[in-house]
Amino acid sequence: MESAVGRTVRLRAAAGCLCLLWLLLKSVPSFGKDTLLTTPVTPQPKPDVFYEDFIHLNVLNKRVLNDTEISVDYLCSEPCTVTIEAIASLEFRTGVSVYKERWENDQHLRTTRNRTVNLKFPNSMVFRDDYFIRRSVIVHTVILYAWIIHKQRGIPHGKRKEGYLQAIAKDYTLLESVPPFERPYKEHRVCMKWSLEYTWRLQANIMRWCPHENDVVEILSFPYASSGEMTGIVKKFQKFENRELEIIRKRQNGYPNFTFSVWLYLLHYCKKPLCGILYFIDSEEMYSTPAVFLTNEGDVHIQIHLLRGGDVAVKTTFSLPLKQWLRLDLSISGGQIEITSVGKNLKIHRHQTFIFREDFYFDDTSGYLALGGSGYSSSIEGYFGPVKYYRLNGLETRKISNPFYKEDILERIDLYYQKCFAVQSTSPRHGFVQKHKEQKCLYENYYLEMINKYGGRPKDAAFSWRQELLEKYYNMFKQLQETGLQLSGAPEGQKDAILEIGRSLFETAAQNLSRADGLRYINSSVSSLMDSSCCGDHRASYALGVIFEIGLGRPADPAQGLLYSLVAAQGGDRLALMSLGYKHYQAINGYPRDLELSYAYYSDVALKTPRDQHVSEGDQAFVETIRLRDEELLKAQTKENGDIFMWLKHEATRGNAAAQQRLGQMLFWGQQGVGKNTKAAVEWYAKGALETGDLVSLYDYSIVLFKGQGVKKNRTLALHLMKKAASKGLPQALNGLGWYYHNFKRDYEKAAGYWLKAEAMGNPDSSFNLGVLYLDGVYPGITGRNKTVAADYFLKAAESGHMEGTLRCSQYYITGNLASFPRDPEKAVIWAKYVAEKNGYLGHVIQKALNAYLELSWHEALLYYLLSAETGIEVSQTNMAHLCEERPNMTERYMDVDCIWRYYNFSVSQKNAPSFAYLKVGDFYYYGYRNQSRNLDISVQMYAQAALYGDAQGFFNLAVLLEEGYSIPHHILDHLGIDRTINSSNANVLQELYERCWSYSNQESVSPCTLALLYFHLRVFWKTTLHSGLIYFLGSLFVSTLVVFVIQCFRALLVVHRWISRVPEEAAAELSSTEENTSETGSAEHREPTVSNNSEEHVLNPQHPCSSS
Repeated sequence: MESAVGRTVRLRAAAGCLCLLWLLLKSVPSFGKDTLLTTPVTPQPKPDVFYEDFIHLNVLNKRVLNDTEISVDYLCSEPCTVTIEAIASLEFRTGVSVYKERWENDQHLRTTRNRTVNLKFPNSMVFRDDYFIRRSVIVHTVILYAWIIHKQRGIPHGKRKEGYLQAIAKDYTLLESVPPFERPYKEHRVCMKWSLEYTWRLQANIMRWCPHENDVVEILSFPYASSGEMTGIVKKFQKFENRELEIIRKRQNGYPNFTFSVWLYLLHYCKKPLCGILYFIDSEEMYSTPAVFLTNEGDVHIQIHLLRGGDVAVKTTFSLPLKQWLRLDLSISGGQIEITSVGKNLKIHRHQTFIFREDFYFDDTSGYLALGGSGYSSSIEGYFGPVKYYRLNGLETRKISNPFYKEDILERIDLYYQKCFAVQSTSPRHGFVQKHKEQKCLYENYYLEMINKYGGRPKDAAFSWRQELLEKYYNMFKQLQETGLQLSGAPEGQKDAILEIGRSLFETAAQNLSRADGLRYINSSVSSLMDSSCCGDHRASYALGVIFEIGLGRPADPAQGLLYSLVAAQGGDRLALMSLGYKHYQAINGYPRDLELSYAYYSDVALKTPRDQHVSEGDQAFVETIRLRDEELLKAQTKENGDIFMWLKHEATRGNAAAQQRLGQMLFWGQQGVGKNTKAAVEWYAKGALETGDLVSLYDYSIVLFKGQGVKKNRTLALHLMKKAASKGLPQALNGLGWYYHNFKRDYEKAAGYWLKAEAMGNPDSSFNLGVLYLDGVYPGITGRNKTVAADYFLKAAESGHMEGTLRCSQYYITGNLASFPRDPEKAVIWAKYVAEKNGYLGHVIQKALNAYLELSWHEALLYYLLSAETGIEVSQTNMAHLCEERPNMTERYMDVDCIWRYYNFSVSQKNAPSFAYLKVGDFYYYGYRNQSRNLDISVQMYAQAALYGDAQGFFNLAVLLEEGYSIPHHILDHLGIDRTINSSNANVLQELYERCWSYSNQESVSPCTLALLYFHLRVFWKTTLHSGLIYFLGSLFVSTLVVFVIQCFRALLVVHRWISRVPEEAAAELSSTEENTSETGSAEHREPTVSNNSEEHVLNPQHPCSSS
């Protein structure tokens, strides 16, 4: 009964609960059947209420992970489209869309809706590298955008960005990126082969290193003296190895973004309309973006190549200041150019912006960058300081990091020109006083006279500054008084007179230093050289550079030496340019190794060298390789009054064609100790051509007639003589006829015909000239230029020693714009150096050094050999070291460096050093030279190099080292051409070395190599004999012989002993018989004298006892 009641109560309670649950369900939102994610909100919207569209992003976990869940709340007042997009900024790309989803809402309007979205990002953004995901990208930022657009205001599909900007409602949030190595590995649903999986696991934890690259390039870090020639520093930029950097570089070809920052010190504005600061030359040898020039008014001219083709140019409204350091910053970003001039204190002087609507084209890997001059433009006159290039960033000036580097030397340059300005401005004042001494102020001697006469000092307005300048520039004023130079009032006249003062000061100082004890007065000479340098004679500048750098007669001052070397190089001094080129090539004396900078200096001299040869004036001579150790060549040196010259002159007067030819060459080029005398040379050329009809003289005389060198031009006679020589088959004359038709008649067909004939006969000038025809595009029958064929002809000429052909090839090697001449800066330097070392001004200095040596003028020889040795020419370096060995006391007294050590080491660093120099340096390292420790490795290298040149001493020294237990490296033996099969045994190597030593030595006399080889063979024989069966036979024979000898000796001793024991007995018996017959014996003695004589003989010859009987 109770159970029934209880059951009824429970049923009623359950029914009540169900009713309550049904009511609750009626009062809450219900999920629609169309989707489980979209929830319509009740109650329904009221039509008379205004509803505003909105959208809101709810992100619980903001880290960029795979399948990130977000919630979107939004309300649409009209039918709309809801869009969600994730935009990522990667390491090398920005604005990349990595996720996008959109849906439409047409029914649930004016009600707040909610939607859950799972973001799916690319695998490379959310997982680590593995075998399938080869490369995870680095993500900087991810921005998640959400927006609503009403349908009636729909925006075309191609304008999605505008859709966000014009959205009715929008929202965004930032997501946090995850570093690649913090990301999880992805569980791939792909099975790998076990070998691939194993390989991946081995490499899974390897840290991959990206190529270390920077888009900031330091083009120049050392001062560069620019003389205004058509040469400069050439740089070529390669593609980035880093893939991301290379992608950015390629994208910027049509939208450039870069910066150049250049320190400049300008001495003059351009003599031509434009001169180069920096510019790109593309692979087609055309100006590219950017091309920056200085104008003749000091403005900056900027030229840009457009993407559509063509060029545009702008010019600054401001000009650059002279004789002060400034930094020129050029920044290009898209179509905007910003150029800024900054001073030493980094304060902006001038700034200008140019904006273009057209796109620029920029590709820094096509072609090369020229800093200064090139084959298309002259350089500025002045100095370049540090230069930086930002390849991928257009920076504001305040963000550029290019400080005033090498501040000491840059400041010294500035101070030098300030001082020289005072010196140069003093000369016109002095000339003014000289010219107007009868007016207000009188000449200095008048004041001295007044002082001596009256004891007072006259009042004069010019006296105060004159006394100060007299004390400061005494040498210059003294030179002015001695020469009595009058300065013109015109600027050009003043400039020429100042140069004349400089020349006079230099000549006086050089004469003083060339005296027998000239180096004792080095300090006073240095003062004169400083004034001469300021007056524009840069021979003095170079001499000062050497004196300060070496420490000649004073303590060394490398910084001051560098200053004067740069000043001399900027002034175009050939020796200074070569010296700087050599030191940057070899990286000596603290100079950084910079092949492009070295080439800039060497090519400057190389360009001048052919021009210098056609100038009859100037102190020039032929560069001859004459070593002080070569007695035969020293005896062959002569002068105009020397025996050899006088003999040649005598023979030439008698009509000897060879003597006439040789005299003409000696006088024209300044050879064999004879000074250059073009007029005298032409007289001998004429005599040989017109009187004897010598072919070479005919050609030489015709050339000087064509050019008017030492004689008045006569083209008619010159052509006649040239044709006469050519008809006899002289290759030079055939080339000359081609030159005539090319330059005077413009008949390229005839010119090519003659050149082809001469080229077939091996004439290098013709090869070069044919190359010029192809390069200029005027070769008969061929349309257009052919740079490849032209370069082949230039190379052929260069291989025969042609200077201009060698120079052309060096230009091809430095630019790398031709496929047949891949870029090789070192080869370019070597070829330009070859041409530069043919310069006549260098030959004159070497000739003066040699003449001084032959005249026993040691101080003068030391000075001029020092000046030429510092240019890097090998023969002068070797001769300088030899002179220092001969005169050690002089060099140790006046030089602050170890002369022998320095110049022998410099010599062996050259490619054409003599073998004895290698032996010297090898001995230095073998024995340990002074403070230098022994280094057998270097010693072996030096001896091996001498051996390669066929020096027997080199082989002998290597053999000695091998006998002392030093193991010669295999690569050196391979270099010597010693077979690998011999290398395995030291004895075989030793034998090979001694045999080569003997073969290269004088075989007519007994040399150390001969004795060493004989001794080696004796040792080998003894060693071979000791280890063979023959030694036992010889040993037994020796022992047997020794035993027989001992027995015979023993028997001989026994016989002697018996005889000695019998002698007393016989003597006693004889004595007794003598006593008994005394009288008889006496009478017998008179009768038989022979018996007595026989008895006496028996006593004297005891070895014959039987003779008495």
